[in-house]
Amino acid sequence: MPLLDKLERTFGRLAIPNISLYIVIGQVFVLFAAMLGRLELESLILVGAWVLDGEWWRVLTFIFIPPPVSGALGIVFVAFAWYLFYLMGSALEATWGAFRYNLFLLIGYALSVGVAFLFPGSPASNLFLAGSVFLAFAYLNPDFELALFFILPIKIKWLALITWVLYAVRFVQGRWSTRLEIIAAVANFLLFFGRDIVLSIRHRKRKMARQTERVQKEAEPRHICHVCGKTDLSHPQLDFRYCSKCAGDQCYCPEHIQNHAHVVAANEEKAG
Repeated sequence: MPLLDKLERTFGRLAIPNISLYIVIGQVFVLFAAMLGRLELESLILVGAWVLDGEWWRVLTFIFIPPPVSGALGIVFVAFAWYLFYLMGSALEATWGAFRYNLFLLIGYALSVGVAFLFPGSPASNLFLAGSVFLAFAYLNPDFELALFFILPIKIKWLALITWVLYAVRFVQGRWSTRLEIIAAVANFLLFFGRDIVLSIRHRKRKMARQTERVQKEAEPRHICHVCGKTDLSHPQLDFRYCSKCAGDQCYCPEHIQNHAHVVAANEEKAG
């Protein structure tokens, strides 16, 4: 993309390498600080009204709020979620470069903060932003396999499809704040992949049209008797032949190859 190339030349030096690792480290620190009673997660939540009251740090700290933890087993799943986020974020960074991956996160982050101020009484979540990293990775690596519940292998494209369906359900059933949070979090995905998706859809339409045309041609008979209309499809046992005395390629079944009026060319009719 020419615009991204220009932005990277201008601001590339500001990119933060391994930003996924720093986000995970921040969430690990916050989780253990909260478990030890040294920190209240509520003090980090992004609520637009509280930021307007002077608690500006919430604009930054909500990124480091860890996924919800429920019991000892919950910590295992959270650790797995951190691992996946780091794995997928690092893969995106390796594919795009640090600047473009930073920009991907920044767009989702900025839009999420914007929604928080549009609905200043509703807390903003970073889960949708993390979800956009998952969707981007799944789009680029659809056949990557995950062990669901640490046992069942499943390709990530199916998990991504389920995620899109859940987003759609929440979008339809949720409040406007939730709807805009979803839009804000997937807008970066659409900005980065929208053009490719449109081109892919067009390519598939053209491919389907060619396949339909090929099937239709294969379904058409190759030989049609000029007199009775029998074809090699309706009567595959017949031996169809062409008359050398008729103008054009006139085909006849065995019954009419010797018993038909010869077709005369238009110029011959005028001459006659």
